[in-house]
Amino acid sequence: MANSASGMAVSDGCKLRFLELKAKRSHRFIVFKIEEKTQQVVVETLGEPQQSYDDFTDSLPIDECRYAVYDFDFTTDENVQKSKIFFVAWSPDASKIRSKMLYASSKDRFRRELDGVQVELQATDPSEISLDIVKERAF
Repeated sequence: MANSASGMAVSDGCKLRFLELKAKRSHRFIVFKIEEKTQQVVVETLGEPQQSYDDFTDSLPIDECRYAVYDFDFTTDENVQKSKIFFVAWSPDASKIRSKMLYASSKDRFRRELDGVQVELQATDPSEISLDIVKERAF
């Protein structure tokens, strides 16, 4: 277990699942949540490799904060297949202020545990993580 500056622990499962996404491409995305009772970040949802970006955005709750990573595949203008791993700090307007503060204070430390993330997005509503924005940030 790694501790963050806010006293939030990161479960070993989080790092293990992230390595599976990064190295083995076993998952398309991972959604993480903070368990307030145990004061640790845990894996909430694993996306299968064939799942779409819409499946990913649908897995984010409309009224609760989450962290997430998404393995985005794309083709460059030179017709080269590439992929980039996105980190998303999801903090919807409808979530509780305490939750927003907890996720904000733990984000940087948790993000550093995920070695290999290439792009970071912060979003308060779905329009801020639309597929167009992700494509734009990938290039």
